[in-house]
Amino acid sequence: MKALHWHAHDGTPIQALLALPPGYREGSRLPLVVLVHGGPAGLFAFEFSPGSWSRPLAAAGMAVLMPNPRGSIGWGAAFTEANLGDMGGADYLDILAGIDHVVNLGIADPERLGIAGWSYGGFMSAWAITQSDRFKVAIVGAGIADWRSFHGTTNIPTWDAIFYGLPGHPADPYDLEGPYTRFSPLTHVDNARTPTLILHGEQDECVPVGQGYQLFRALRDQGTPAEMTVYPRAGHALKERAHLRDRYARMADWFNRYLSGSRE
Repeated sequence: MKALHWHAHDGTPIQALLALPPGYREGSRLPLVVLVHGGPAGLFAFEFSPGSWSRPLAAAGMAVLMPNPRGSIGWGAAFTEANLGDMGGADYLDILAGIDHVVNLGIADPERLGIAGWSYGGFMSAWAITQSDRFKVAIVGAGIADWRSFHGTTNIPTWDAIFYGLPGHPADPYDLEGPYTRFSPLTHVDNARTPTLILHGEQDECVPVGQGYQLFRALRDQGTPAEMTVYPRAGHALKERAHLRDRYARMADWFNRYLSGSRE
């Protein structure tokens, strides 16, 4: 595991962690999976985490990029608040710049890119496949597909209004031309052609499972390859050992299915 740094489109410095497979040979290009953390006020740090997705993916022969785009914690309040009113905007561009950086380093194969995340990271994965065709595969874990229906069913309805608004001015979920429409993956789902695995907890009160069902139905309606697994009894975070083992197995299988093959 090592730290990387790059500059975003507007010059903002961005930091990330990069995990490489054991025995990686310098100069060889690998499939790259981008993991997007939750929050968005979260952080990828040098720490042991039993829930980390990077270890099994790196062990399977993939490079794993874990960016800390604007909105992340650890670089001051201004950086953490930099994506207020713009979740899926500049923070998404920060991640794309990071992918380009790893490609330019000669590590990532630009033809074998995947993206995955849970919670806000799941939203960002769903958002990415509606904004770009560069990802060959995606995993959306407990992700938001439609901000308006999320607002109407979540147990944290003040969160999205605050984060899509400005200080002291919450966003209006019912403004059809506002961020709830603009930044919903379902608004742009006709662009999505990326094979997508959707994972969700049956009893998720934070991001209700209906968000996963909506995305699954929309992708299938577009003719886009999609699979969905719903974990019984699970809330927003998977805790049962069998669920965790199943998630790791499905992740590795899904990425290997679409990113396998050697290019140097």
